[in-house]
Amino acid sequence: MIWLWLRDGKPYYWGIGGGIALALYGVIATFQSFPSFGRVYAAYGGVFIVLSVLWGWGVDKKAPDLYDWVGAGICLVGVAVMLLAPRQ
Repeated sequence: MIWLWLRDGKPYYWGIGGGIALALYGVIATFQSFPSFGRVYAAYGGVFIVLSVLWGWGVDKKAPDLYDWVGAGICLVGVAVMLLAPRQ
């Protein structure tokens, strides 16, 4: 949303909304129950990648190609491995 405000001439409240979304993105991770913040943060990174592809498709009207979907899928598999792997 900040990109759209600064680069595409959207109204200033798009920038404010984007700033709020970024702040919430940083705060929401602290409410997770996982004992390792690093794993939670990495998982958020994988989800962020997938949401970025969807944002580009839905908002920017840039259809993802096969490699975008494969890359996003690899990220989700990585998230699953990090969060669901059996540990002691």
